[in-house]
Parts: sequence; C-alpha cells; structure tokens
Amino acid sequence: MRDAQNRLIEPAGVPSEPASGAGRLAAPADRRVRFRTSLVEGGLLVLLILSPLPAASVEDWSILAIELLAALLAAATLVGRPSHLNAKLEAKLRVPGFFLAGLFAFLGLQIVSLPKVVVKLLSPNTFSLRQRFDPGFAHANTMSLSLIPAQTAREALELLAYVLIAWTVLRTITHRRQIVRFLSVIVGLGTIQAFYGLFELYRSHPRVLFYPKIYNLHAATGTFINRNHFSGYLEIILPLALTLIIARIDLFSLAGKRWPEKLSQITGRGFALNILTLIAAVVMALAIVLSRSRSGVFVLCFIFLSFFLMTVYHFSQAHYRQAWILTTLKVAFGLIIIFALYVGVEATVGRFSEDNLLQDGRPQYWASVLHMVSDSPLTGTGWGTFGAVYPSYETVALEGRLLHAHNDYLEALAELGIVGFLLLLGLILWPLLDAFRTWAKRRHPGIKGLGMGGFVAVSAMLIHSLTDFNLHIPANAVLFSVVLALTVAMAYYRKA
Repeated sequence: MRDAQNRLIEPAGVPSEPASGAGRLAAPADRRVRFRTSLVEGGLLVLLILSPLPAASVEDWSILAIELLAALLAAATLVGRPSHLNAKLEAKLRVPGFFLAGLFAFLGLQIVSLPKVVVKLLSPNTFSLRQRFDPGFAHANTMSLSLIPAQTAREALELLAYVLIAWTVLRTITHRRQIVRFLSVIVGLGTIQAFYGLFELYRSHPRVLFYPKIYNLHAATGTFINRNHFSGYLEIILPLALTLIIARIDLFSLAGKRWPEKLSQITGRGFALNILTLIAAVVMALAIVLSRSRSGVFVLCFIFLSFFLMTVYHFSQAHYRQAWILTTLKVAFGLIIIFALYVGVEATVGRFSEDNLLQDGRPQYWASVLHMVSDSPLTGTGWGTFGAVYPSYETVALEGRLLHAHNDYLEALAELGIVGFLLLLGLILWPLLDAFRTWAKRRHPGIKGLGMGGFVAVSAMLIHSLTDFNLHIPANAVLFSVVLALTVAMAYYRKA
C-alpha cells in the first residue's frame, strides 16, 4: 500500500493490491516493468546530467547524442510499459497532441517540394528569393517553402527529440519519490553549475570545463559559453529548490495550526536538508547576478515575486489570515535578493550602465527581423533558416554573424510564419495554462507546494526568451522539456 500511496498517477480502475495468486503470476512481468522503468528513469537523469557539460551541448555531435538517447528512451517507454496516466490527464493531452501533429505536418510542408505555383501563392517572398538566387530555378518545376529544407529537417528532428523527452517523462515519472528524486537531482546540478561558475570567475586562467574560457571573462558562465544561457539554466532550477523547501515543510498545511505545531513541522524531519537547499538557492541567485545578465537579474526578481504572489493567492483562496507566513516570506525572499544584489552590485550596475539600453543592438536588429516576418507572414522562411536568411535583411553592421534573433518568439515567427508559430506556441502554452488552472483549484498541500516551482520555472524561461535564445541551447531545451512535463503531471496528481 505504501507504494500505491506514493504514486503520483495511477491508471483508473486498477486495484491497489492484486490478489495473491495474480500477484505471483504477474511477478516476473512486474519485475521486467520495474527494470524498464528504472532504465528509462536512469537514462533521463543521465541526459540531464550530461547535457550541460560539453559547452551546453551546442556541438553537432552532442545534439545527435541527445536525439539518439531521446529516441531510445521513448521507444523503451512505448514498448516496455502501458500508460500510467490518469484518465483526466490523458484527455487533457489530446489538444496538445493536435498542436503537435499540426506543427510537424506544417514542418513537413516546409520541407517537401511543391509546385512553383503553390509556393508563389503561399509565400511570394520565397518564390522571389529563389528566382533571384537559385541557379537552377528556371529548370525546376518544384521547390520547397523552406529556403534551406535540409536545415529545416535537421531542426525538426531536434525539436522532436525534446518532445519525446517530455513525453517520456509524462509516461515514466509516476511516483512521488520519482518526482522528488528528479527535482533533487536537478537542484544538485544547478548548485554544482553555480559553484563552478563562481570558482572559474575568480581564477587567473579560467576554463569552460574542457575548453579555455575566451568569452565573458568577467562573468560567471559555468560550463556554458554564453552568460545569458548560464543564467537561463539557473533560472529554471532556482524555483525548484524553493519548491522543495516549501513541499518539505508542507507550507500550505500550516494554516489553522497552533504555534507549537507549526514550529515542530518547520523544524522537523528534513530541516537540515532544507537549510542546505536554501544555501543552494542563495548560491544560484548569486551566480545569476554575477553572470552579469540583465535579463537574469530581472527574472531573478520575478521568481521571488511570483512565489510570494502565488502563496498569497493560495491563502486568500483558502480564507486564512496567516500574516506571519506572509511576513516570513517577504523577509526571506527580500534578504536573498538584497544579499545577492549586494554581493554582485558592481557587476549588476556595470552591466546595466555600460550600454545605453535604447541604443542596444537587440532593438535595432529586431526591426530587421520584423521585415523578415512581413515578407513571409504566412509560412515563414523555414524552421532553422534564420542565420542564413538574416544577412539579406541586415541594416546594422555587426561584429560577427547573427545566428539567432535574441528573441525566441520573433525568430520562430520569422521562420514558421503565423501558422507554424501559433502551432508551436499552442504546443507549449495550452498544457501549461490548462495545468495551472487545475493546480489553482487543488487543495492538496503537497501538490500546491511541488507544483508551484514548476510553473515559476517555466514562466521564468518563457520571459527570458523575450530577450535571448535560451531555448535554442540544447542543455536548456532538455531541462525545459523535463520541467514542463513534470509540472503538467503534478497538476493532475491523483492517488490510487
């Protein structure tokens, strides 16, 4: 029964304890299922552990490794065990399934060769560019909507890998101990990254693990090349550390209890682990500040403010007046922010003042990206083609080649057009918002505590994506996929 009680999601209609004869007959099969589940769970953890190490997995070989491992884990999940999603979550995933099918059908449409007249009708700009620059245009009867179909196919496979990772998490992580284990491992990885980033920041000859550090010498970057991507990685993990603390002390069950009971619950089992987790959260906050990422500092404040507002919302919904809890949260989060900003004040102020924000490069080349969007509004230039197409729209001289728009939304809109962009946005936001509505109505304190961090983490990354391309970094995309899937699963948690 203990195993059944620890389950996050149980198949509807399955008894918690089988009859003794059935149990003996099913034992070998059960052992095989448990073995496959442990194997898949271990593979997911390996993916989380290794993906940030080789420079955030931006090299082609590391992306291929992620794709192959994601495919193997999904295949093992599909073949090895039946669905363990409850009926409500299964039904809720149907709409995102339609978005997913539509998105990959659209990507297929971008890749395949179509009659010239169809391309001219759907994307006059693509037809015009091929007419001007394609030497074989006059002799060809067909062409693709994507200006570089091979690159679109490559990016589509990478996107599929992240979808498979999220799907595997939903089908595999079905016990409370599993989800806590995953969150703990992720928090541990973030803490190691933060410590390593701070350590290398003050070395005379800093490195990025396997490589000498050449860029961002005055900023913490961990095993990442770019400080903004390092900050984005920690922004996903920091809320998970805070949510583990909230879940361990069972914050949302404190309402209505007497002071001795509250104190006993807060300082009871797991108190030392909570102190260590809080220290880890502070270290990650410091690393975000010392990454000198302006968006990172903004998102850091957003994280703490979101936890405070969501906690207030819960107690207001429950009609409790727990002023001491709200005061404690204000003081704790305020101290963390003040301490982080105090330690990194020079880096923070310097980073915000070294450029005039109105003359920063991003707004200037975002205007060029909007011209790309207006030229191919319906079907875009092709998924993954931004770096090749942008130079023809460039109006501001840059030191190097601009491979990404530093705005994931604008880049997706330019590459996918309105149709593909809405499908991609729906694939992410529909399950997230639907899960949030369900979570907000729940009264189970454990679900409220564990689920809160997931929503804040995903929101933090979506906000940072307005000013950078974190979701084009494989290590961050893998982490985002896992956390999004865990968050959705937690919102629909039901005991057997």
